[in-house]
Amino acid sequence: MSFSGMPFDDVRSLLSQLNAPDEAAAEGMAKAFHRAGYSVEKLGRLYEIGVWLARTRGAVPPLIGKSGVALYAATHGFDEAGLAEQRAQVDAVAAGAAAVSHLCVANDLSLNVFDLALDLPSNDMRTGASLDERACAATIAFGMEATAEGVDLLCVGALGAQARLAASAMLLALLKGELDQFSQSERAVISEALAFHADHLADPLEVLRRFGGRDMAALTGAILAARAQNIPVVLDGLPALAAAAVLYKSAPHSISHCVLASCHGPFEKWVAAELSLQPLLGLQFAGEAGCAGAVAADIVKSAAALAGGVAEVARRLG
Repeated sequence: MSFSGMPFDDVRSLLSQLNAPDEAAAEGMAKAFHRAGYSVEKLGRLYEIGVWLARTRGAVPPLIGKSGVALYAATHGFDEAGLAEQRAQVDAVAAGAAAVSHLCVANDLSLNVFDLALDLPSNDMRTGASLDERACAATIAFGMEATAEGVDLLCVGALGAQARLAASAMLLALLKGELDQFSQSERAVISEALAFHADHLADPLEVLRRFGGRDMAALTGAILAARAQNIPVVLDGLPALAAAAVLYKSAPHSISHCVLASCHGPFEKWVAAELSLQPLLGLQFAGEAGCAGAVAADIVKSAAALAGGVAEVARRLG
């Protein structure tokens, strides 16, 4: 992504150039299921995921080869004391000691954790914009590199409590929710930030740069790049939902390639409903970024393998 005089113009241009989801491929996959004798009643969500994959990939069958998890870590100016916790989480993932590391090995997923200048917190969203437009656009562009390894399936999330709090502020600004589901300390931070930026919430990309910081900007880039390349995405956690919401509010079909791994708590469930996303899992993951995505990825890969077998059966039947 190059930069014009107004960096967000390049992001908006890419959003405007996205192809519509491939309904012909989706119909072809549905017909293959029918021809092979499988209905949605028999296969449930595996049928739905198979058709969604065909719509996203633009192919019947929708093959999934290399798959990976991308996790982003940043620090935010409203909680500079959280650096040590963030660093510990990044080090654990990098060392292969985190729970997500073991799940990625089990499910044959690559795992990348991106340190987004942990020692340089973004600005405090309570008193200013987290990032200026050029820095935000540059971080979106960096996030787009998540697809550079040639994955056919990408799971995305962010590390740390700071990311969840910034994501919550973003989502309340974008979707106009209520603060009553947060703790008193969380409400204080979020309400102060919302009040400061109250006159600048009409543009989703402005909401991103004012509240999101580097982690949410990179997540937005990763999700957008995957959409442009017909790569299905598994969203893991509130930060990934916030990034998806930025794109959704900019162009609803821009997250047609996304599924949600899991939901934890009423606020996440409300956000998922607002974005028309139904979680794949009910395992109640909380605080372990990437775990739900790694498990959900195996379900998606199973659906792809099933779709491939069904398509072959349908072909032989003529």
